[in-house]
Amino acid sequence: MTEQPFTDDEYAFLRHVRFGELPPPVRPDELVALTETDPGRNRSEVAEDPVRWNVQG
Repeated sequence: MTEQPFTDDEYAFLRHVRFGELPPPVRPDELVALTETDPGRNRSEVAEDPVRWNVQG
């Protein structure tokens, strides 16, 4: 005999047991604007002095 697969309700219960309850949704008035802090990637950077990195030990 083959076992019957779980129903959707049983799967929902197992998810709830495993992961718990979802946090409340974020309200629109709780959202904040993002400010990028990384420099742009399309900007060329000045190469460092190669002598500075010539470390001999």
